[in-house]
Amino acid sequence: MRNVALVLFCAIASGFGQGAQPAATPSIVYAVRDPAAIKGYKTNPRVVRAMVNRLVLAATGQPDVARAWGSLVSPSDKIGIKISAAGGELFTTHHDVVDAIVDGLVAAGHPRGSIIVWDRSLGGIKGAGYRTGVDGYQLKAIAPHTGYDPKAVLSAPLIGKLIWGDLDYRSYEGKMPLLSDSENTSNVSHFSKIISTEVTKIINVPVMSSSEMNGIAGCIYNVTIPNIDNWRRFAQGSRFGAESLAEIYGDPIIAKKVVFNLMDGLVAQYAGGPQSQPNYAVHHATLYASKDPVALDAVALRRLEEWRVRASLPPIGRTAAYIDFATQLGLGNSAPNRIEVRNIGR
Repeated sequence: MRNVALVLFCAIASGFGQGAQPAATPSIVYAVRDPAAIKGYKTNPRVVRAMVNRLVLAATGQPDVARAWGSLVSPSDKIGIKISAAGGELFTTHHDVVDAIVDGLVAAGHPRGSIIVWDRSLGGIKGAGYRTGVDGYQLKAIAPHTGYDPKAVLSAPLIGKLIWGDLDYRSYEGKMPLLSDSENTSNVSHFSKIISTEVTKIINVPVMSSSEMNGIAGCIYNVTIPNIDNWRRFAQGSRFGAESLAEIYGDPIIAKKVVFNLMDGLVAQYAGGPQSQPNYAVHHATLYASKDPVALDAVALRRLEEWRVRASLPPIGRTAAYIDFATQLGLGNSAPNRIEVRNIGR
């Protein structure tokens, strides 16, 4: 059992005035941009594949793609690729990006059929080009109620209202009066079975998007909020709610499994996310990668803020405070002077 305990929240809160403690060494965020990668929301598979390959080669320092992916995962690992499918046809993690990653993992010796590609819900993936049974890898959603692990528990002082699909939600289906709202609440969440037991290594592939409730739906968000039940309490804009995302990411169930972060910025969305809002989307034609999820989120947040300023939209940094908080927990670097953005070109 893993707990995000109240005592830890209090201890951390008391130390806010001490400032962020950066990771020991600066972090590198790799970026590759190619305008030919996407036009009219349609990707060029050949160009996208080359971009993904350049990123993993640069990030690992290996001479070929097979050894690059092989340096991140071992033959005995059960590999999961966490995508973002909340954006439907236009703004799901691009199919060509995932195909390039899977092909690299296969080249490193992993059977295609053993690789899990997942999100909480996969309702929009068909329109985004994914094909169950054709792609060769496993496409999985988290089953309501039964998809959560009763043994993988986290608790926090925030109380959330349970709804259908949460593991502890209680409904008597007409046999007895329904519970009152106050009775059907909990300060406990459960990790999905996929992330707790079905994968041992995670390739984290979020889209480059804002989040209306959490500032940015980036690397930290992508493996936390969509992978727990009773999650709505962490998406309410409160200070403890924001801090909780960093705490949840720091749990070994997540932090020790994520080995690579690749952010899909082929289309970037600076407002209204993570659901699709084309009025706030730009063809950015850029992919980012880093072993440091905090640094990558910090870089993406700064770019999203720039687009918001141009569109006369208010900043979102306050609701993304968990990025700086993650630095205090030693999860990575968020300060610009501790991050090198390395453009690797075509």
